[in-house]
Amino acid sequence: MPEEPVTAYVGLGANLGDREAAIEAALRALHWPPDVMVVRRSSLYETAPVGVTDQPDFLNAVAELRTTLSPRELLARILQLERQLGRVRTQRWGPRVIDIDILLYGDEALAEPGLTVPHPRMAERAFVLRPLAEIAPEAKLPDGETVQKKWQFLAERGNNTSVKPV
Repeated sequence: MPEEPVTAYVGLGANLGDREAAIEAALRALHWPPDVMVVRRSSLYETAPVGVTDQPDFLNAVAELRTTLSPRELLARILQLERQLGRVRTQRWGPRVIDIDILLYGDEALAEPGLTVPHPRMAERAFVLRPLAEIAPEAKLPDGETVQKKWQFLAERGNNTSVKPV
């Protein structure tokens, strides 16, 4: 466990049932003092699915956390929370009641079985970059670019059309 709290960012998404209620429930459950504090969160964005496209649209958001949990402990807490909220993993990139991913954890870079931080595909996903740019535009991505700059790059190329504020 880190001695001092670390800033981490998580992405949240849902496309089954009451999507907004699922994200709000996840945010409430993530706030788990003193180990995890939700500092702020983005607006909600409706987005087209990626990977498996024959499924309902998602609602997505990003939350900034301050945590004393290690990345592995935070992941364990997230997986437990997803199960409690009814997530059943059956299909990669398939429909889900809730999905929570660790995007950034301080300045750490980890590549372990089942845990890669920063999230390996976040820089190419508008549904992550748009809400992250809303609350942490100056956060650095693995390539050294800011979230805001990467979001603008995607937007200029038209890769943002499927991300609509709710």
